[in-house]
Amino acid sequence: MLFQPQGLVMYATNVRNLKRNPSEALRHAEQEPVLIMKGNEPNALILNLKRSVAYTSEQLKPALAASLFKDRVLSLGAAAKISGLSLSEFIEHLSQLDIDLVIPDAQTAQELATLDLWRS
Repeated sequence: MLFQPQGLVMYATNVRNLKRNPSEALRHAEQEPVLIMKGNEPNALILNLKRSVAYTSEQLKPALAASLFKDRVLSLGAAAKISGLSLSEFIEHLSQLDIDLVIPDAQTAQELATLDLWRS
C-alpha cells in the first residue's frame, strides 16, 4: 500500500506482514521509505541508508542524537555534535521532546538537602 504524507511517497505495511515477510519491506525500502503501521497508527519507519539518508539526514540526525542522549549513550556535547545543531539549538530540541538534561539521583537529593541547610 502506498502512503503519501506531505508529498513524500512511501510504502506502508503492518507489523503482521513485516513479521511474515521482512525481505519484502527491505526491497521496498530500496525505492522509498517503508511505514510500519500498528493497528491504524504509524509505528516505525524503515529507510534504506544508502538512498534515503541523503534527503532526510537533517531530520534523522537530531532524532538519533536525542535518542542516544536520552539513553545516556552519548554526552550532551557529543549528541549535539552528531545532531548537526549548535549546543543551544540541541538543548532546545531536547526540551521540545521533554528529555531532561540532568537526571537526579541519590547524590542530587543529598546535595539539595545540604544546600537548603546552608541557605537557612
